[in-house]
Amino acid sequence: MHIPIADLAGNTIMPLLPSRFRQGPSYLFKGHFQTILPSTLRRLPPVKYLRERIVTPDQDFLDLDWSRVNSTTLVVLSHGLEGDTHRPYMKGMVRAMNIAGWDALAWNFRSCSGEPNHQLHSYHMGAVEDLDLVVRHALASGLYQTIYLVGFSMGGNLTLNYLGQWTDRVPAQVERAAVFSVPCHMKSACTQLAKPTNRIYMRRFLKSLHEKLKEKSQRFEVDLTGYEKITTFEQFDDRYTAPFHGFESAADYYERCSSISHLHKIKIPTLLVNAQNDPFLSKECFPVEQAKQNPHFYLETPKEGGHVGFSEDFLKGLYYSERRAVEFLKGII
Repeated sequence: MHIPIADLAGNTIMPLLPSRFRQGPSYLFKGHFQTILPSTLRRLPPVKYLRERIVTPDQDFLDLDWSRVNSTTLVVLSHGLEGDTHRPYMKGMVRAMNIAGWDALAWNFRSCSGEPNHQLHSYHMGAVEDLDLVVRHALASGLYQTIYLVGFSMGGNLTLNYLGQWTDRVPAQVERAAVFSVPCHMKSACTQLAKPTNRIYMRRFLKSLHEKLKEKSQRFEVDLTGYEKITTFEQFDDRYTAPFHGFESAADYYERCSSISHLHKIKIPTLLVNAQNDPFLSKECFPVEQAKQNPHFYLETPKEGGHVGFSEDFLKGLYYSERRAVEFLKGII
């Protein structure tokens, strides 16, 4: 059931699933704190991965990290921009899936596993072919009857694009999905991240991407002249992401790879949880109308949570994203 909530002026602002998120401690009262502390200070019990490398059709590679409990159900997890399978939110979700009795497969996007990928192009918001390759590789093992998908931020957008753009090609074993903190309207999310209040995140992303480009420039023709003048994702995507991946421009990339354009086509139960205080997300990243129109697409927008945060008890290591994903994948709406 969709329930309308109101802003401080009493205006109805969005219909949504009632959120059961219990706000964390008072020191996590700001969206930035709720974003930064879980990503930098969270400590987790060890997660034991078994790494497997698979070759892509274009002779590149993907590194997959498995965490098995001998289940016939597998959860495939996709990380965020410049993330990897060892980020706390990934390991926390892998652990939660294992505790729920399911195998987990956390995969690294091209260039994100600690080793440069072989091609000039790497990963982007619409690279659904790589996610499909991972899913079909898992199914080819013959071990799994059911596949669930979980994605964070960029990995969430990729997951939604996969389910929306490839509706009739997604294997029948893929039954449910849950995604968190998703910039599903890319253009406005890039504008949001370019704001001065988000400068710390932008600098970190651009620095990490710069290091990868410097490595690629030793093997390919990559012009890094004036890179220090790039201060926004739109500038970066226009100069590098778009031409490297076959898009005409950053605008073309955003238009074709924003998952908000494809949510109405999703045919399996899919949950999107975006916090209202997420510093990365614009108001356009809350797809209310799509949730109204598609009975398979569920939108939940808790007031708190930050970006890929959702800490309910930081000291005890309790996270709403993990609890909610398990619930939804088990069929609890």
